[in-house]
Formats: sequence, C-alpha cells, structure tokens
Amino acid sequence: MAIMDILSFPDPRLRTRAAPVESVDDALRSLVDDLLETMYDAGGIGLAATQVNVHKRLLVMDTSPDRDRPRVYINPEFEVLDPELGEYDEGCLSVPGYYETVNRPQRIRVSALGRDGEAFTEELDGLAAICLQHEVDHLDGKLFVDYISPLKRQRIRRKLEKAQRVRA
Repeated sequence: MAIMDILSFPDPRLRTRAAPVESVDDALRSLVDDLLETMYDAGGIGLAATQVNVHKRLLVMDTSPDRDRPRVYINPEFEVLDPELGEYDEGCLSVPGYYETVNRPQRIRVSALGRDGEAFTEELDGLAAICLQHEVDHLDGKLFVDYISPLKRQRIRRKLEKAQRVRA
C-alpha cells in the first residue's frame, strides 16, 4: 500500500470527470487499498480517485466513529430518498483548512460495486449520505466550494494558491 499525493484546489485536474470502471481486478483493488491508506493518513472520512489524479469512478469512505469500517463504492449512482435539505459544514482534503456550510439531501439510496466487484444497493443517511454525495461530486469534477458564493470561493482560491507558492 502507498500514500498518494492529494491534489489541491484550484488544480484543474480536480475538474476532470471520472470514467466508469470497466473491470474490478487486482490493480483496482490495490488502488482501493492505496486510497484508504491515503484517506486515513490525511485524517479524512472520504476520498475520490480523482483527488489523487486517477480519473476512475471510485471512492472510499469511513464515517464510523472508530474509523474502522471502510466502505468502497465503484461506479456509484445515487437517488435522493428525501428532498429535505440539511446543513453540514463540509471540509475537503483537496481544500485543506476550509469548511463551509453546504445544503444537501440527508437520505439517499446508492447503487455501486464493492471491492469484490459485486453489485450492492444501500440506503445512507446523515453524515454517510453527505459524504457520499460530496465524493460523487468529485467524480463529476465538482468541489464543495462550487456551492458557496463566488467571493468566498475566490478568497479560498487565492489563499491556497499563495500557500502553494510558499511551499514551492
């Protein structure tokens, strides 16, 4: 397993729409393991493959209290079960250090393939539903900062660009 580099906003590669996974094989399972290791190492609860510059429809997450229940979603698709929106202060490993309130549906049904390639469907609510929607946004080339005002988004962009120049 390996810890991968996470792309940071405003890197244009984060805007790439991920392609469907064609087959679940050992190489993909190895990528899943690397994504999980990277997510846990970075202190996140979710990570999409696009965030590490792999443009496949694959995401991992673990919203369990003890961070001991990793979940894998290959080619995830979801439907909203309850249109009522809930507010959640979202953060992102690709937008480090920033949190903004985003409104999203609180109950969804997701269909995907698991790590073994077997299809499954499950209902998610609360934090798990929010996290999955956030990560699917990544697979579609969208970031949580797209839900906030252009002024706030530009301010975050400038601060992150400045921090990246200082590190370089």
